[in-house]
Amino acid sequence: MAERVDEVLGSGKAPNFHGLVVVRGGETVLERYGAGPDHRLGDSLGHVEFDRDTLHDLRSVSKSAVALLYGIALGEGLVPEPGAALMAQFPEYPDLVADRERAHLTVEHALTMTLGLEWDESAPYTSPANSEIAMEMAPDRYRYVLERPVVEEAGKQWHYCGGATALLGGLIARGAGRPLEEYAATALFRPLGIDAFEWSKGEHDTVSAAAGLRLRPVDLAAVGQLVLDGGRDVVPGEWIQELLRPRVVIEAGFEYGYQWYVNTGDRHWVGGLGNGGQRLLVLPEEELVVALTAGDYDQGGDSTTAVLEAVLDS
Repeated sequence: MAERVDEVLGSGKAPNFHGLVVVRGGETVLERYGAGPDHRLGDSLGHVEFDRDTLHDLRSVSKSAVALLYGIALGEGLVPEPGAALMAQFPEYPDLVADRERAHLTVEHALTMTLGLEWDESAPYTSPANSEIAMEMAPDRYRYVLERPVVEEAGKQWHYCGGATALLGGLIARGAGRPLEEYAATALFRPLGIDAFEWSKGEHDTVSAAAGLRLRPVDLAAVGQLVLDGGRDVVPGEWIQELLRPRVVIEAGFEYGYQWYVNTGDRHWVGGLGNGGQRLLVLPEEELVVALTAGDYDQGGDSTTAVLEAVLDS
């Protein structure tokens, strides 16, 4: 594996590679780091020499971490069950609570990104035409998401939606009585021995639940190992099983659980995927965890593809 990865890195096939950690059978078998320009949610960090202690944007892998936090909070009785009515959790919007078109929405629809509400993140993440950016610019992010026009029946179709994750992060923070990042520090990261992390904030001094988490690749791998281990004493084991159960088809052989992707094709894996080539893959049958960071932001992720192929084909 190391030889294959080094060949890819030395050949220039992964020009925006930043970091790689591979864990097999609970033991770290490979670590590699690169260098290059980087950003923190669009803010330039200049040229960065990455090493084991360098934090990195996870972008939308943050969503998968939020799902783990939701399970912990659920086990502590701090958040509603997935089957609970979603609008009822936001009584400050009585007009939306009373809207019959939205009465069937549940927390699970947010967990699976099947809200059936108008949402489009196809525009660049620098444009208000992107629904996630528009949400960040709105006076009230939660109302912005919940009042989107109803375009289809909930629970039927998967549509990528950072707003769904924002709602989940809000429910966790409300239930815990403290900001999401503070709850994450004590409920998830500290039990894993993770002391260094950042969670970038959007407007209104609230963290971006959908994209703002920053971890070291070694710590991202530790999160993956936690999932591979069934949650240990950190996340309820029953939640891990529910989290990773395929619930909605994205395309043939590729499905979605609770904020986690599930590859049901020839090679089974579950994982979190983020803009720019951020990847956390867990392959249960192979006892393998792969954490990868890169700088292919708003591109095709060629650096990630080349390195992952070298790892998975070894």
